[in-house]
Amino acid sequence: MNSPHITGKTVSKTPEPSLDDFRVVIADDMQAIDAVIRRRLSSDVVLINQISHYIIEAGGKRLRPALVTLCGNMVGAEKTRTRDMAAVIEFIHTATLLHDDVVDESALRRGRETANETFGNAASVLVGDFLYSRAFQMMVEVGSMRVMGVMAEATNVISEGEVLQLMNVRDPDTTEDAYLKVVRYKTAKLFEAACRVGAILGNANERDETALAAYGAHLGTAFQLIDDVLDYSGDIQETGKNVGDDLAEGKPTLPLIYAMRAGSTAQKEIIRSAIVDGGLEKIDAVVAAIRATGALEYARDAARREVQTAAAAIQHFSNTASREALLQLCLFAVERRS
Repeated sequence: MNSPHITGKTVSKTPEPSLDDFRVVIADDMQAIDAVIRRRLSSDVVLINQISHYIIEAGGKRLRPALVTLCGNMVGAEKTRTRDMAAVIEFIHTATLLHDDVVDESALRRGRETANETFGNAASVLVGDFLYSRAFQMMVEVGSMRVMGVMAEATNVISEGEVLQLMNVRDPDTTEDAYLKVVRYKTAKLFEAACRVGAILGNANERDETALAAYGAHLGTAFQLIDDVLDYSGDIQETGKNVGDDLAEGKPTLPLIYAMRAGSTAQKEIIRSAIVDGGLEKIDAVVAAIRATGALEYARDAARREVQTAAAAIQHFSNTASREALLQLCLFAVERRS
């Protein structure tokens, strides 16, 4: 495994980092987690089975379950409980995706039709609710009030983040701070919770638990920043999304916010009207303005700073395969193409 060598202000680059760079360390765990996911998705209601399996089998990076596992392994957590909580985290993440796609009226995710496009909005929302409730059933079985507390707070904060994002839609005056607050609530919080839960399951001391939670929060922020970069620079074959989806929904993400701040009067007006109007009629002009102002690199630099902070948080841990995998994940977060 090639080390990312994260030191000082630099994250050195290697060609096309892959998920396999860190997954190899927990291959057996991830296979066991997939088995738990499939078993606990089971319901007597046929439509629940259909939609749950549709979204789960669409693939995805399984990053959040991997974080529970890697952090749990670093502090000696018991495997069965860690795997169960990894599945819980994935169920909560999947529920948020089902609800997000309804709110955003999305038609494409991971390169195929969204569940709401295939089964309808009502079914998607209700199955999302099922996944939430199944996740909390499983948490009760794990038997840790601290874990329950962390997850109850996380799901509440994520919901607040969703509402904050809704408030920002079609608002061209959204500030960078307001955008980052949404990112930390809506995306980074579940990364943070995944890492903290792994630490709790291993009875980590306060210093280690805090460090792993900080790692997760900064890594999650970096992931969302790069997602927002890829919305204007990615390839549909790699990202599974159409370029400009965020703009079509009127979402003022960091590339747009920076381009309006750094661009000419004409560029600012193009972007402002595109956010207010939604749709993709002005996508070519908007992308041109984003590139001309260096907005994508600005957002990438922000993501790099986040992973540098994440990596620094776990430097005091022993140099194990799990810590190395977490450092590799920092590199993947900022250099990925999907």
